Order: sequence, then C-alpha cells, then structure tokens
Amino acid sequence: MSETHRPAAVPAEDEPDLLRDQFRQLLRYRKLIGAGIGIGLLGGVYLGISTADTYVATADVVLRTPTDDPFNPSIAADKTVNIGSERQTALSSSVAAEAAKKLGVPASGLPALRGGLQVTNPPQSMVLRFTYTASTPKTAATRANAMTEAYLKLRQSTLQDTRDTMVKGYKEQRDPMAKQLDDLVKQIAAMPAGPARDTAYTTKTDLQNKVNTFNSSIAKLEALDMTPGRVTTTATPPTDGDGPGLPMSLALGAAVGLALGLLGAWVRLVFDPAPRSDGDVSRALRAPVLGTLPRDRTGGGPLLAAGEADPRLAEEYRSVAFRLAYDSRFADRRRLLVVAPRGSSETAAAVAVNLAASFAETGKDVLLIEADLRTPVLASQLPTDSGGRPRWSQMPGGTGGRGAGPTEAEWPDGRQLVVDAGESGTFDLIPGDRVRNVPRALTSPRATRLISEADSPGSTVVVLAPPVLSYADALALVDRVDGVLVVCDPRAVHRTDLARIRELISGAGGTVLGAVLHAPPPGEKRTARRPGRRTPAAEPAAEPAALPEPAEEHPVGDGSDTVALRTVRTGRR
Repeated sequence: MSETHRPAAVPAEDEPDLLRDQFRQLLRYRKLIGAGIGIGLLGGVYLGISTADTYVATADVVLRTPTDDPFNPSIAADKTVNIGSERQTALSSSVAAEAAKKLGVPASGLPALRGGLQVTNPPQSMVLRFTYTASTPKTAATRANAMTEAYLKLRQSTLQDTRDTMVKGYKEQRDPMAKQLDDLVKQIAAMPAGPARDTAYTTKTDLQNKVNTFNSSIAKLEALDMTPGRVTTTATPPTDGDGPGLPMSLALGAAVGLALGLLGAWVRLVFDPAPRSDGDVSRALRAPVLGTLPRDRTGGGPLLAAGEADPRLAEEYRSVAFRLAYDSRFADRRRLLVVAPRGSSETAAAVAVNLAASFAETGKDVLLIEADLRTPVLASQLPTDSGGRPRWSQMPGGTGGRGAGPTEAEWPDGRQLVVDAGESGTFDLIPGDRVRNVPRALTSPRATRLISEADSPGSTVVVLAPPVLSYADALALVDRVDGVLVVCDPRAVHRTDLARIRELISGAGGTVLGAVLHAPPPGEKRTARRPGRRTPAAEPAAEPAALPEPAEEHPVGDGSDTVALRTVRTGRR
C-alpha cells in the first residue's frame, strides 16, 4: 500500500509569510482603518484652514558683555552671560510692556502680545532668535522688531543701572578717605620736622593709595562699553504663510489617520476572540483546513452544487473529498461525521451532501445518513427517488434489531432514498426524522449497523449531525464514525470553541480530520456567538427527550457520569 498523506501537523510559517498574513488580517477591519483616515483628513483640513492666515517673522540678536577692551580675547561673553536667564528675560512681561508702549498696544492686549512671541537659542551660540507669529505679514515683522528693540533697551538699562550702583558705592567709600587725606595734608604742612611728621607722611601715603584704588575702579566702570548686543537679522514681512498649506495638511492628516487606523485595527485584532487566519483554526483543532468555500456562495441556493452552474464551489468540494481520500485516518474506515460548531447546520448539510456526491463521482457506494433528528431537511431539499430496501435492513435483526421495537427506537425506519447528483452519479440517503427519544435512536443497534455499511468494500458513509456545541448528538456517534469534519465560519466562532470541540471529540474517541471554512450565509451577521447560546434555527420543536447541555458543561474525559457519556458508552461496539 502506498504511503498516504497525514496532514496533522501545521507547518511552520516563514517570517515574511507571517507578516503578509498579519497584514491581510489587519485589512479585515476596513471600517476602523477608514475611520482613522477620515479623522486624520478632518484634522488635516482644520490644520490647513487654521494656519492659512498665520505668518511668522524672525529677528536675531547677538549678545555681548560690557567690557573696557572689546578686542581682548581673554574676555569670553559666554562665560559672563547666562543665556538661559536672558531668554527668560526676553519673554518677560517687562519686555512686552516696553514693546507695547512703542506699538501703542493697550494694557489689555499685553497677554496677546506676549502669546505670539517665541524666543530660542541656537546651539553653541550667543544668539537669541525672536520669532513672532501674527495674522498679517506686516504685524509679524513689526512686533518682532519691537520686541527685539525692547529687549535690548531693557538689557542696556539694566547694565547701566548695575554700573551706576557700583560707581556710587565706590564713591561713597572713597569720599571719606579723600576728605581725611586733605585734612592730613593740612596737618603735615603745619607740623615741625620730627618723628611725628614722618608718621603722618606714612599715613598719608596709605590713604593716597586707597583713594587711587577707588578712583581706578570708578574710572574703569565709567569706561565700560555698555552695548547690550546687536541685531544681526532684522525681521521682514514674510511672503508666505507659516502653515504647510491645505494639500500638505491633507497628506499629513491622511498619513496620521492611516497610522491611527492601523493601530486601532491591530488592537482590535489582538483582542479578537475569533480565529484570525486559517492557521489559527488549524492550531485550535490540531487539524488542517481542508478547504474554504467561495464567498457568498455558501447559502441561499440548492444544497447540491452543480458543476456547470457554480464550478468554483463544485471544485472546492472535490478538492476536500480528494484530500480526505488520501488521509489514511479516513481511508482506513471510510466514515465521516460532518458537524457545525453551533447555530445553524445549513452549510454543514451542504458540505455533507456535496462530499457524498464527490465520493460517488470516484466510484464509491456512498450512503449519506442524516442524523439530525431535530430539524431534518435533506429529504425535502434534494432531488430524490425511492430506492429499494437498503442492505442494512436485510441483515439479521435489520428491521428492528434484537430486542428493538418501535417504541424503543423509531429511527432508522428502513426508508432509503436515492439522490440524483447529476454528472457525479447517485448516492443513497437515509433521511432524518423527528423521534421521541433522540439519544436512544442514535445509539440503537440499527443505527450502529447502518453506520457499519462503510465496512463493505468500496463503500463510504457520510453522517450529518447537529451542531456539536449545541447538542451531544454528535458525541454519541463519534465512537462509531471516528473521523469528524468541522464546518464553520471563522468569524462566527471563538478559538476557545474550536479547542473545546477538539477536546470533546478526542475524549469521545474520535479524531478531527480537518475543517471546511465558509462565509456567513446571506442575512446572517458575521459575529461570534457566545458559548451556551443557540440561534432560533437550532432550537428543536418540543423535544422532551433531547439531550441536555452536559456536553458543554462536562467535557468528555473529565470522569463525570453525564447523560452524554452514558449514551456514548452504550453505543460503543
């Protein structure tokens, strides 16, 4: 026997593939991205309009320190001037008040006058750059120059006041000594020669030296060049507005909005409980994705896909059937259980029917069993003809089994239909029927013998069951069917739901062969349902014997003796 394909492990993806996959996942949230771009464009329009009538004028001032020798290289201005303090002085209200006097701005407009000024210091320089923003070019240039002049005037006044204070202090110390010196000179002139006169001369010399020192300090201060600085660049009216312009603002807004939209989509992607890709589905089920049905072609039409009417859909079903045929886990027993996670089984029914047709096309004797005894629909939606008695009914006890009577199990009742699949051929259908006790019917000896038809050479049995998370019916069949195919909309189921399905099926003795993904049927919202809720379509009619929900509350394998587990043990061969 040739080696068969076992697609159980999910191959590792390369980093470029992961990046492309993540980018495709982000594009699923087009509304968030579009909203971000819209907000960015609105911000760009506001920026373009608000800065359209804004003009900026700039003036530069080079600061210098007072010195009596401006050509002395040992005197460095950056060591005697604190540029940070000077910048704060330029922004002070004193400078603004001085400029307001020249501009004729009232006191009430002083805050607005200060608000338009910005003073900066280019690195590694003694330059203060006065930048003024106004609504007109002329106003911006006029106010920038006025603020510059007011700052230089205030700085010069401050330096002069400092010098005058120091000169006054020196003079106050010198004048008493000078008077004392004059008095001493008069006394020496009247004194006779002798030691007393010599002592007086010594005192005179000391006083004269002190007076000369003060005179030297005063002369040096009075000789200082008190120029506070010079204007190197005079502000001129700007020709263009300060804003980037409407086109540039829109481009910037679109770029920022796109970044915000992608960020919002990424946050939404991180916290999205639904599978984000086929790889997520594979990892949750630990089984490959066998196929993805074409969008908008999975509901609303006939269950049996016609090759000429919808070739893409028909080929996708054939592809899934061939992948199953080359999986040794299915090829060894040729039994397949098709289930949906929760909600409606409409798409799962379509997958089961078309897989049966695809297997029949390969020459297999296919038996499709509708084990959905709560909402059976296949007999009314498929082109069927009454066939002969199926082989299972002719086996010993086939009409009811040992000890089985009509009151014990009402299904299967021996009815067999032949489905015409067109060019694919025909296959047999055991239609479902509403029964009084679903668990007993599914685990009856007749149902077991019916599923064992796959043991015949060239035979294949496909079983359609209700959603596995809504009812425990599928778990009651898993031990006899083994291979399970999960049919789901990846945007309508949580990753935790898929992991739970795998745990339930594995605990019941079965194997998940793979998954078939589809888009939501027409009219159904693309939202993941919360666990424990059923759609109205999945609610059976008054069914007193329906299995309760213990399959969800007590997963198979936890040791609890629930109704679902008792049913599985009873039906195990």
